[in-house]
Amino acid sequence: MGIFKKLGWYFRQERKRYALGILALFLVALVNLIPPKIIGTMVDAMNNHAVTAHKLVFWLALMLFAGVAQYVFRFSWRVAIWGGAALLERTLRTQLFWHFMKMDATFYQKHRTGDLMAHATNDLNAIQNVAGAGVLTMFDSIITGGTTLIAMVTLIDWRLTIVAILPMPLLALMARMLGKRLHDSFTEAQAAFSRLNDKTQESVSGVKVIKTFGQEAEDAQDFDDIVDRNIKINKRVNFIDSLFDPTTSIIMGLTYVITIIYGGYLVLHNQISIGQLVSFVSYVAALVWPMFAIGRLFNILERGNASYDRVAKLLAERSTIIEAPKAISEPAHGDIRYSVDQFCYPDDDTNALMDVHFTLRAGKTLGIVGKVGAGKSTIFKLLLREFDNYKGFIEFGGHNIKEYTLDALLDSIGYVPQDNFLFSTTVANNIRFSSYNKQSAEIESAARDAAVHDDILKFSEGYDTMVGERGVSLSGGQKQRLAIARAVINGPELLILDDALSAVDAKTEEEILENMRHDRADKTTIIAAHRLSSVMHADEILVLQEGRVIDRGTHEQLLANNGWYAQMWDLQQLESKIEGDSNGQ
Repeated sequence: MGIFKKLGWYFRQERKRYALGILALFLVALVNLIPPKIIGTMVDAMNNHAVTAHKLVFWLALMLFAGVAQYVFRFSWRVAIWGGAALLERTLRTQLFWHFMKMDATFYQKHRTGDLMAHATNDLNAIQNVAGAGVLTMFDSIITGGTTLIAMVTLIDWRLTIVAILPMPLLALMARMLGKRLHDSFTEAQAAFSRLNDKTQESVSGVKVIKTFGQEAEDAQDFDDIVDRNIKINKRVNFIDSLFDPTTSIIMGLTYVITIIYGGYLVLHNQISIGQLVSFVSYVAALVWPMFAIGRLFNILERGNASYDRVAKLLAERSTIIEAPKAISEPAHGDIRYSVDQFCYPDDDTNALMDVHFTLRAGKTLGIVGKVGAGKSTIFKLLLREFDNYKGFIEFGGHNIKEYTLDALLDSIGYVPQDNFLFSTTVANNIRFSSYNKQSAEIESAARDAAVHDDILKFSEGYDTMVGERGVSLSGGQKQRLAIARAVINGPELLILDDALSAVDAKTEEEILENMRHDRADKTTIIAAHRLSSVMHADEILVLQEGRVIDRGTHEQLLANNGWYAQMWDLQQLESKIEGDSNGQ
């Protein structure tokens, strides 16, 4: 019953709704007492040859009234209780979704996408069942069982009632024994479902890679193995679950045997009539549902309890990115001072950044270059407040970035990551994603800045073309340029291009950068790139190696230093010349 306590906040919030539903259940239970009593009375009347047309019409009218009343009251409790369950699911889904939106990068490193999807689907369905079928089953079994027992005592015979319910304590013993095992098994089953979800999501997302390397059979076998383990775990859950009904049937069978033997004895000794025995058997039949409901109730509660624990554990996690109590809500603008002495990723003792210091004046452009893993993207993650656990400070417009609200800070930054994510909607909606009130002219202007306007016009539906899931219908270069258009459409104070030109050719890259220099002359830009031509016009260039700045200066100064930058420039120029000669042949 602990799950009801855990959901107490919701039941208190919706107490009127559930009070109405429980009242309707109580009225249904009262009306259900009428037919067995009528049947017993009719049996006695027929036994005594006292049936008349007037009595028969009265009894039939009473039965009709009971049927109509049951319909009305059942409709009422269904609307109240099932409606409350649906509202709980909606409430929890909303809480969980917004929790996902607020959590930091560490959270998503720890939890896999498939597992989070399992929490948002399977677990929430199990919790909803508690507020729906669980509440119904518990109160219906208590009310129906209670009113039926009272009717058996008051309308039939208290001795027969006491003797008939002697096997009932066995139900409580059975429920306690099986309930704990069911909770543990269902928790394991939910975890298995999460693993299956993970595998499905991963395989579907990576299907191109799987097919390219010819690993379809191996991946399918891996999937089959996970499914087999999932089936094995669920078989154990279903085995424990299946023990409830047979045990309940045996206990109810004992009740019927006792009723017939002792009830027959009382009839033979004229202590109750044959009609009363018939009514009593009908009341025992009415007890079948409450008895079976006990087993079903523990099933629902244990499943819901296990799922609620999983969801509650997820909701209890807190983002490490916390806004200041009186954070600045105005968009950030001005100079950027970046002074990080040391930063390590969570659960990793290796320094990702060491002694990275630079000042970027408003309206200037900073280039960042270095080998893969040198720390270029890490610099941006700290600037975007994906992580706050670093030694040092980062200022934007004279204020530490931790003093801004997240909305104010991030609204001032346009970011184009290495992995360009596009949504399953139109090209236009992807470009104006951050501001849906943008008109067609503004969307086209952003597309021209990103040198993708002409490509879009060649699509079947132009700007109304559906790009497919994650932009599956577009080339790598088109996806990059759409992401750039999405980043620049709001004219952000700071634009970050994190190797965002790697999939475009040199001519297109030059066109995009020229557009940026012209349209963002008074705005700040940071460009990280492997192709040095992307940063050659920057006001300052940082060269990173293993998280440290090993060289800095303008393009000409770095060439004169004859270090890593100069060597890489010569190599890329040679590659460009060879490629040009090859194309000219």
